[in-house]
Amino acid sequence: MNESELGAYPLTEYDFERRFDERQALEWMQENWNKSFMFCGLYAALVFAGQHFMRERPKLNLRRPLVLWSLSLAIFSIIGAARTGLYMLHVITNSGFKQSVCDNSFYSAPITKFWAYAFVLSKAPELGDTVFIILRKQRLIFLHWYHHITVLLYSWYSYKDQVAGGGWFMTMNYIVHSLMYTYYAARAAGLRLPRPFAMIITTTQILQMVIGLTVIGLVYLWMHEVRCPSNVDNVKWGSLMYLSYLVLFASFFYNTYLRGSSGDKRSKAE
Repeated sequence: MNESELGAYPLTEYDFERRFDERQALEWMQENWNKSFMFCGLYAALVFAGQHFMRERPKLNLRRPLVLWSLSLAIFSIIGAARTGLYMLHVITNSGFKQSVCDNSFYSAPITKFWAYAFVLSKAPELGDTVFIILRKQRLIFLHWYHHITVLLYSWYSYKDQVAGGGWFMTMNYIVHSLMYTYYAARAAGLRLPRPFAMIITTTQILQMVIGLTVIGLVYLWMHEVRCPSNVDNVKWGSLMYLSYLVLFASFFYNTYLRGSSGDKRSKAE
């Protein structure tokens, strides 16, 4: 998408956004994206070794560090959601829904190029969420660590090819994480929040997966057209990922809220 198609791109960008070198970022990711497998391997080892290490040890009280951790991720996600959401709204308003799906200028536009790269990189430090669960000896569910691993792999894999649909995937995840990490920060700070807050967050996670599957389906439908770049492998892996998330989050919602399960079971989204 060029500037004329975006209405001369009237959106205001900050200096650090404008000066960010997306070409260097893309080059680094194309050369190093497979390091995501190393991060995930180390993470998986930490998950099981950490649980074994803590088995005979008392849980740690990490309330203050957890507040700071969750709050920092909440602030990052809120700003990211605002910046990417503004861009996506502008594309939909000026160029239509189809263009918002097929657009891959999201990776290079002045307002979003920094936030696209920050998004994919953030999936590595977000693995730190699990450290708090292990050290505080909370219940670590499959959905949590499976999600962390697969979203890191798929995000880095997709960024290197800068495929269509990325604007939707990243913006949705920023929005969901804005709610989720704000909720976790409040809980860690000792605030008692009504149960419906947690239900709303899980519902938005499920909605994210439904929209994600829809966007991937549309990318597959349109990817052979001009300016809707993607490939069958990305569509295949993305579909499997979102479908598995949909099943797991729907199951989590049913078991936690509809069957009357109790306990502080934390689910993680993109």
